[in-house]
Amino acid sequence: MTSYKEDRSSPSERPGRVVALCGGVGGAKLALGLETLLSSGQLTVAVNTGDDFEYLGLRISPDLDTVLYTLAGLSDQTRGWGRAGETWNFMAALQELGGESWFSLGDRDLALHVERTRRLLAGETLTAVMGEIAHRTGVKARILPMTEEPVRTIVHTADGELPFQQYFVKHACKPAVSEITFSGADDAVAHPALLDALAHPDLTAIVICPSNPYLSIDPILAVPGIRAALQRSVAPVIVVSPIVGGQAVKGPTAKIMTELGISVTSRSVAEHYRDLIDGLVIDHSDAAEANELAMPVQIARTLMQTADDKQRLAQAVLDFAQVLTDQAAASTRLRGSHR
Repeated sequence: MTSYKEDRSSPSERPGRVVALCGGVGGAKLALGLETLLSSGQLTVAVNTGDDFEYLGLRISPDLDTVLYTLAGLSDQTRGWGRAGETWNFMAALQELGGESWFSLGDRDLALHVERTRRLLAGETLTAVMGEIAHRTGVKARILPMTEEPVRTIVHTADGELPFQQYFVKHACKPAVSEITFSGADDAVAHPALLDALAHPDLTAIVICPSNPYLSIDPILAVPGIRAALQRSVAPVIVVSPIVGGQAVKGPTAKIMTELGISVTSRSVAEHYRDLIDGLVIDHSDAAEANELAMPVQIARTLMQTADDKQRLAQAVLDFAQVLTDQAAASTRLRGSHR
């Protein structure tokens, strides 16, 4: 194990291309930090669509929308999800009529769901729809769904099998989790543009954002071809741990890990991704764990509460990627000199 302290010197030169694998709120924060450091077209964000579902006749893509709103500067900073400046007249009227209302759709947010559903029914792809909307809202990064095929996260609980949003929202993550599966994943096709991005000669880093490994990143890795593409890439694969001080910052990560019999540590996160990654970024509060990890470790502030926090963590990740790349090149030269 080699550990590195956070570099607080001036930022390094802007790297080449970066691919980020991302779920919802926590991952989107780091994606925003990366976007602020990279030029237009340098960042590709591959987003989990295992949370997608049909609701009130509309196609809902929660993680894609969270990433879109965050990168566009439209997200609600207080709630942590949805659009800023939201109103709820539609849901109030729907409740008055006795309609299904366990999943709240704000009035401004509703416009995205209606427009996406209309265009998908007209034959457009999810990629095309989200790409144009991202362009209209000023997003520099390329946002890609992990696949165009339906993959649905199923949470197995003592109350039976629950589609993710029913577990997460309707049941407020209360049922104990025994297993998580991804319906449709075996038959899905990895997004060709994502595979191209992972194989691009100018790729300098692959970042697995601090999203829930089991609910947000595993659905992406379950799509045939994506895991293998990460393993083939010559760019370093870096995971930012979602664990801070032995707890998850947001969401049910720690609860699920405990219920699955997994210790809530960054070491467990490293073990989960053991066949994929070249380095792990952990929070200062977990620095003592660095000595337990058989891989390079970057110690940084991973709690992202401000815009500066997001950018600082993104810079630490990119600098770490450069260190790993330089070390790999030096190792290659060293091996060559002994031939």
